[in-house]
Amino acid sequence: MTRHFCTLFDSNYLSRGLAMYRSLLATGADFRLYVFAFDERTRRVLDKLRLDRVVVVSLADFEDEKLLAVKPTRSVTEYCWTSSSSTVLYVLENFDVDWCVYLDADLFFYADPEPIFEEAGEASIILTEHRYSPKYDKEVKSGRYCVQFTGFRNDERGLAALRWWRERTLEWCYARHEDGKFGDQKYLDDWTERFEGVHVVRHMGAGVAAWNVRQYDFRLLDGALLGRELATGEEFQTIFYHFHYLRYYTDRAGRRIVEFGRRDLSPNAIDLVYAPYLRKLEEAKDEALAVEADFDPHGAKPLPRNWKTPLLYVYRKLKGVHHLYPLTKFGIDDD
Repeated sequence: MTRHFCTLFDSNYLSRGLAMYRSLLATGADFRLYVFAFDERTRRVLDKLRLDRVVVVSLADFEDEKLLAVKPTRSVTEYCWTSSSSTVLYVLENFDVDWCVYLDADLFFYADPEPIFEEAGEASIILTEHRYSPKYDKEVKSGRYCVQFTGFRNDERGLAALRWWRERTLEWCYARHEDGKFGDQKYLDDWTERFEGVHVVRHMGAGVAAWNVRQYDFRLLDGALLGRELATGEEFQTIFYHFHYLRYYTDRAGRRIVEFGRRDLSPNAIDLVYAPYLRKLEEAKDEALAVEADFDPHGAKPLPRNWKTPLLYVYRKLKGVHHLYPLTKFGIDDD
């Protein structure tokens, strides 16, 4: 069965979006991906690439009066969050599909996500939990569920939840905590009680990320990335990893720098998860630049002059949470 996914990104996130698509293609999954191009350059590049199984949707086709009305009140990030529910609804209302799953563009797939659908069975809504490590538990502020992989069946139950979510994000969707809300994400917290047909994914390989990765270690077996829960020893196939917060910078000498965030990452995760992903992002960057040059598909920014005071740098180094590296560390040319 063909599975239908949608995502959104602009040209500053183009390498992530392409890498995510390529990873899904490499799993052998039967899918169609609807990409909502959040700037004109992204639309041009994707149209030129003519990617198999991809449908490109421009902002001109996607944005309706309600979205345009709130757009001036939101930052770029906030508007993307506001739009996530609307992308799924657009697909369900304009294409003949039975399911649509919203994907964050910074996901990377290691296996066909079909086991998630099999686990969901007759459910109409799919949610994935953050599964925070105790050290990084931000459930109260950021929510139990992560929007990263959120699916809706094209039926009464799925559409009721999706339309409710869209209306809430149109009313309020900001990058701050206010009255129990945060972005588009805290709205999901009570869905198992508010709506019928909600399935919370149990598969540990769905939604590994920096906020929970210290609970696992990894090994490669015949090309598959296997995870193992340290507390129980239970092994699982990694389906997707969420590379939230990974950012690119250039320092004053013109060297390319990458940051993995400020959470405790094991050498095992850096070697088997992050380093290979960086190489995939470089391939995606080259793919984009082959059809349109003179921009950075990574969206790199200058390293701020006030970046990390010496005291903060030493503190984070001692705590093992300072993950700021030159790309040359990972065998990637500095060009």
